[in-house]
Amino acid sequence: MKTTFYSNGKLLITGEYLVLDGAKAFALPTKFGQNLIVENGSNKEIQWKSYDFDQHLWFEDIISFFEIIDNTPTQIETVKSTLVNILHEAFLLNSDFINNAEGYKISTQLTFPKNWGLGTSSTLLNNIAQWTKIDAFTLLKNSFGGSGYDIACAQNNMPIIYHLEQTLPAVETIQFSPDFTKNIYFIYLNKKQNSKAAINAYYNNKNQNLAQNILDNNKITEAVLNAKTLKEFAFALEKHEVHLSNILELETIKEIAFPDFNGVIKSLGAWGGDFVMAVSKENPTAYFNSKGYETILTYNEMILQ
Repeated sequence: MKTTFYSNGKLLITGEYLVLDGAKAFALPTKFGQNLIVENGSNKEIQWKSYDFDQHLWFEDIISFFEIIDNTPTQIETVKSTLVNILHEAFLLNSDFINNAEGYKISTQLTFPKNWGLGTSSTLLNNIAQWTKIDAFTLLKNSFGGSGYDIACAQNNMPIIYHLEQTLPAVETIQFSPDFTKNIYFIYLNKKQNSKAAINAYYNNKNQNLAQNILDNNKITEAVLNAKTLKEFAFALEKHEVHLSNILELETIKEIAFPDFNGVIKSLGAWGGDFVMAVSKENPTAYFNSKGYETILTYNEMILQ
């Protein structure tokens, strides 16, 4: 018997970092995601294989049920130790998938290059939660940590507004289909950003004006969502970049890498890596190609409609 689970990738448009403290975030599920295929196995073990978007096998190992139950800590974090930890936390939430099984053959398949940062971990977590019949947000909290907006994107096929309400996830699906989506592009910066490191940097730099910063963020998020014209949308995004630049005490990505760009460039999620969003009246492909960036996707190519 073969069962397939699927989860969407994600892009965080507003509310990065501040979403960890209850701010409202606007996020978009992507057309790219990850499958988890589960088959019956034997020997009280999981034969695990993980494939990249191009069918390249990037991880393969055998995990015994005992390793999952015991989960002895390792000094060096590896792909296997991280996976065992996730499965151990799933086991603590619902042991049936171990106690009532002889074994499994499991494979994962990304539909995007894993260095793109569209949610390799969040799609895996949500798929494992679906398979083991547990709450994905609880699994996230007990393993990686984070706000959970990426799990919400994994589970929804529409744009969302997400926030934490007394540490619990609150998800609202919304319509977002302005005429100017044709002026929105996503550019991969050729480097993967470490989310854990970025979150730690945020906490180290977080100042005393958190409540006001959250209020300001929520107003800007509302302005982004209510923008009727490209000009209004671009202005709100630029305001968001400046706001977060002041909080993080970091230059914006436009100041660092694209000061001569005729339009707005918005960091997405962890600052300094993965994708940025460009808003431009003209197609900016030639501009970014000239800077050495070759992965440029339109809104329609990237985002679930």
